[in-house]
Amino acid sequence: MKWYVVHTYASHEFKIREAIEKGKEGTELDELIGQILIPTQKTFHIRDGKKVEREKKLFNSYIIIEAELTTAVYEFIKNMPGVTNFLGNGKKPQPLTEHEVNRLLGISDREKDGGKAYEYLPGDMVRITGGPFSDFDGVIEKISADQQKMTIKVTVFGRVTPVEVSTDQVEIL
Repeated sequence: MKWYVVHTYASHEFKIREAIEKGKEGTELDELIGQILIPTQKTFHIRDGKKVEREKKLFNSYIIIEAELTTAVYEFIKNMPGVTNFLGNGKKPQPLTEHEVNRLLGISDREKDGGKAYEYLPGDMVRITGGPFSDFDGVIEKISADQQKMTIKVTVFGRVTPVEVSTDQVEIL
């Protein structure tokens, strides 16, 4: 099975995932369609003076489907209400590469360039453990060349704010 990206109407991702799961149950499609992902990340917002956790979709209007893309599977998914198309070049759906899938599933390889191991990578979710932004969660935007400082996007008072912290002030989530 390979992973494919399906474009949907705005805010229909969860409805389409549910419809696919119900529609494939008890049919030959059940063996041809695997996992259906809607990549999300936890974000925090301050509302009425309280920190509120919320799931935020990383890719609005897209779902990622693991499938053996036969004609029957393609037609089943493509003809669902709310699905616009598969991502790909022209009429042929393009599967995701193994690296892209691993990144989405959080299995990303932390070994890079000549075997040098990095503790953190841009895009990783981290929690700040020290300093004025202690207990805030965010996403690493960039890391200094010497791996001592990093810029993290955190949500402060409902706005995404870049914050620079030392690498010893964060922990991976």
